[in-house]
Amino acid sequence: MIPVPSGVRVWLASGHTDMRKGWASLALLVQERFAQDPHSGHLF
Repeated sequence: MIPVPSGVRVWLASGHTDMRKGWASLALLVQERFAQDPHSGHLF
């Protein structure tokens, strides 16, 4: 089990996500779908 510090939020996306994309493309999805900063320390 992975320990998650208190205060860290976990965001889940429904639907399909192509995990073959690079980190930059996945970070862009976080910005577009969740309107969140992918470098905030939360888990996406």
